[in-house]
This record gives sequence, C-alpha cells and structure tokens, in this order.
Amino acid sequence: MSTAVLLIDVQQSFTARPYWDPAAAPGFLARVNALVAGATERGLPVVRILHTDGPKTADNPFALESGLVRPLDGLAPYDAAASFLKERHSALVGTGLTVWLHQQGIRRLIVAGIRTEQCCETTTRHASDEGWEVDYVTEATLTFAMTTPAGRTLSPAELYERTETVLAGRFATICSVEQALQRAA
Repeated sequence: MSTAVLLIDVQQSFTARPYWDPAAAPGFLARVNALVAGATERGLPVVRILHTDGPKTADNPFALESGLVRPLDGLAPYDAAASFLKERHSALVGTGLTVWLHQQGIRRLIVAGIRTEQCCETTTRHASDEGWEVDYVTEATLTFAMTTPAGRTLSPAELYERTETVLAGRFATICSVEQALQRAA
C-alpha cells in the first residue's frame, strides 16, 4: 500500500498569533522532524501544505504578503514531493491534493501538523470519508489552549485527548511516529 505524509500548516505564521507557545515548539518539532526523516529514509513522499487566508496584507500572518507563510523555523529542510496552499480547514478542499494523491496511487495517509483539532483533524475526517486509510500522529501535531463557549479553558493535553477520542477507530488509527512509519513499511 502506497503511503504519503501530509505535513499540514507547519508554518511560521503561527508564531505571530497571541496564543503561540514557544515552549511547546521544540518537542513538536523533534517529533515532526523524526517523522520526516523516517519517511525520507523509507522513500515515502512528504507533502507540504501551508495555510493562507484573510486579507492579502503584510500585517496578516496568514497572507503570502507577510512573508510568514513558509516552513516553521526549526523544521528540518526536506524535499517536498508536492506543495499545496490551502484556504480551508481540510487540505483536500480546493488545493489539487486529492488529484495528486490519486495520481500517485496513495492509499494511506500519515497526518501531522498544526493545529491538532482543526486542520489536522478536519483533513483526517475528510480523507477517511473519501476512502483513504489514515494514521494520525498526535505527537507530531501541535495545538494551543482554547476556551469553550461555557468559559472553561481546555489545555492542549485535553485537546489532544479529545481529538484522539473522536478519531480513533472511526476516522484514523492513532499512532506514534515510529508506529506510523512501521505501518507504512
């Protein structure tokens, strides 16, 4: 079964957001870099997906004009098999990624990136509904505390657990970096 890594929104734009937590970045980047290195060693394609939206002005960190829609500092350089810009939560909407994956004969996806419960989860659900087998690598995703409509703050750990709970056994297999790479062998 042909496998590809989808590296979603691992981009410098997030560092300009007030919720950015620089203390979380090193651990996240270590796991993402291990995933990319392992995929590269195994000849698996790694797809770069970056998010862009909002006003096309230099002060919007998700606009190309800002110069921040680029790989996150600390992400090890790699040769992307393909690169896509997205404007929606799912990387499969409006990007051409779906066509590329079908052209490459990809049947399994390994999902990693930023934000755990947003673009990574949405892409995972969408990909599963479209028929791909998905390995979701929570340890190679990153998120930030959020406040519920009732006013309670959810920690990143709670969001990781919630995301794993709603994806496991329905939309994805929850894997460590090593497990996802082993399953791709």
